[in-house]
Amino acid sequence: MSHENNDHYFKGRGAQINTHNRFSKTKYVTEHIEGLDEELYENSATQLIETFPKTIVSRSESPDVGFNYSINPYQGCEHGCLYCYARNSHEYWGFSAGLDFERKIIVKRNAVALLETFLNKPGYQPEPIMLSGNTDCYQPLERKLRITRELLKTFLKYKHPVGLISKNNLIVRDADILQELASLNLVHVAITINSLNESLRQKMEPRTVTANSRLKVINSLSSIGVPVRLMVAPIVPGLNSDEIPALIKRAAEEGAKAASFTMIRLNGMIAEVFTDWIQKAYPDRANKVLNMIAACHGGKLNDSRWDTRMRGDGKIAESIHALFKLSIKRYMPDNGLPGYDLSHFIPASGRQTSMFGER
Repeated sequence: MSHENNDHYFKGRGAQINTHNRFSKTKYVTEHIEGLDEELYENSATQLIETFPKTIVSRSESPDVGFNYSINPYQGCEHGCLYCYARNSHEYWGFSAGLDFERKIIVKRNAVALLETFLNKPGYQPEPIMLSGNTDCYQPLERKLRITRELLKTFLKYKHPVGLISKNNLIVRDADILQELASLNLVHVAITINSLNESLRQKMEPRTVTANSRLKVINSLSSIGVPVRLMVAPIVPGLNSDEIPALIKRAAEEGAKAASFTMIRLNGMIAEVFTDWIQKAYPDRANKVLNMIAACHGGKLNDSRWDTRMRGDGKIAESIHALFKLSIKRYMPDNGLPGYDLSHFIPASGRQTSMFGER
């Protein structure tokens, strides 16, 4: 049975359940369901929750990511991608990694002021800061709130390097700022596309723009000198792993200068969310896909091993790595983006000087 025939499939949402928050001592359950007039299924509207944190720049200790610092102006994400590793972090806010993650969005209103404070710390030495390392900084709410745009203005003001990763064509709105940053070698953009199959995209990433729209983003930004990387993420064996050559070819044709990928891993509550979803969306191949995912992570759906968790291991993972390398060699042989230029950075107090001159 496909999800189209399932009365309890929430169209427009990724997760189909609200998982239990592991930090909560209590949970809601439906008992004596035979006494209800109808089952308790809920797909409520998105809720905006404003916060004013004390810091905005997070430091990563992971050797698996290519950056040390990141900013997430939003927690939770309306895109509703089934596989998103950020779902687990929503539990720290007291919410579920399931439906809550995509319908209860936390907004950090004072992000710009906090960034300025961070950049003006005494002795601060610039290094790239990623927007966003967790949830998409161009998710639908950004169209109205414009926090990401103001953050980019701040990076340009201080001539500070910044990286962005998104799957939303809203990023083109900020092409003017990105072009200025690019002219100083201060920006890298990564656009995530993991399938050219529109049916799969609608099910796995229900509130994202189409792959064709994202390819147009690559073209638009590349044409004005903004360096763009294709992120094929995540690769799900049995669902989109055969699309690697076509994705790299199309992205290269639109101007992408680099490509990388990550393997799906289902840590924490994501395993429950994804398993429930795939059994409803693709019941005919659910077990096969889950078994293939496990085969890439030592027989488990989750994987917390440094250097392996995002790449996978085993024969299936090896074949995916080989296909990716062959595709890069064929369609993107000069794979790589220009380095950041850290020399432009100017804090509010001006450049530091010493007896040896400006530094």
